[in-house]
Amino acid sequence: MNWPINVTIKEVGPRDGLQNEQSFLSTEDKINWINQLSRTGLQSIEITSFVNPKWIPALADSLEVAKGIERMPGVTYTALVPNRRGLEKALEGNVDEMAVFMSASETHNQKNINKSIADTFPILEEVVKETLSAGKSVRGYVSTVFGCPYEGQVSIDNVIRVSEHLFEMGIQELSLGDTIGVANPKQVQEMLNVLLKRFPIEKLALHFHDTHGTAAANILAALDMGITTYDASTGGLGGCPYAPGASGNVATEDVLYMLGNMGINTGVNLEKLLGAGRFIQEKIGRSLPSRNLQACLTNERGE
Repeated sequence: MNWPINVTIKEVGPRDGLQNEQSFLSTEDKINWINQLSRTGLQSIEITSFVNPKWIPALADSLEVAKGIERMPGVTYTALVPNRRGLEKALEGNVDEMAVFMSASETHNQKNINKSIADTFPILEEVVKETLSAGKSVRGYVSTVFGCPYEGQVSIDNVIRVSEHLFEMGIQELSLGDTIGVANPKQVQEMLNVLLKRFPIEKLALHFHDTHGTAAANILAALDMGITTYDASTGGLGGCPYAPGASGNVATEDVLYMLGNMGINTGVNLEKLLGAGRFIQEKIGRSLPSRNLQACLTNERGE
């Protein structure tokens, strides 16, 4: 096994974690949670989404959150931006990095963005161009890379086509998403074998959901291929409103525990992150999927 020495964890809980929640978390609680995450050693936190509140009501206070958080040195604060209007608000909120997104499958792109893949490209091109002109960095997401809730298996050619177009726009990093959590380690390595022949390894990240309990195994498979950047969500919060059956993201605590015990450095303090997990679980009002968070709480209760 070719384990790396260092891995970067990109926290997506405040955006991808909260976007599917039915109960609205207060702006004050969101800001408090992000401030706690900022003190854990995380280098990147996706704080919100500037999507129309009609589509993602749980994140309707995106501008207030962006303006209200404490900015810690060394932390990049990212937000999801769907179009020029969203970009204008994100720039007003002084977001460090914009994340643009689209799907590798046509049907999910239509459900998620309400546009075809072909019609999405020019909109994102405008966002990327203006973001770079503003001196900000841009990250890209490709959803349904390993499977689509509507179409099933997704062609590798579709993934390549969308990824190439995003890189041609000027994005600095591409996150490949297992949106409904159906990937397996063999599939992950087969996909990477193809993509790594076309794209620089340092510009690829992976975004696994844990619907079928294979997220950690998929991370190990990708680590062995040399990928060193992974998205994760504190508590295992998450899900996609336009992907039926999608459960939460892989839990940040569980990834940290696994990597730490393998001797792989992330720079993130697990105890502080567990504290942030306790906070958000209490505010959400239900037990979250993170195994390490639940183990920690069980130990504290002496059970």
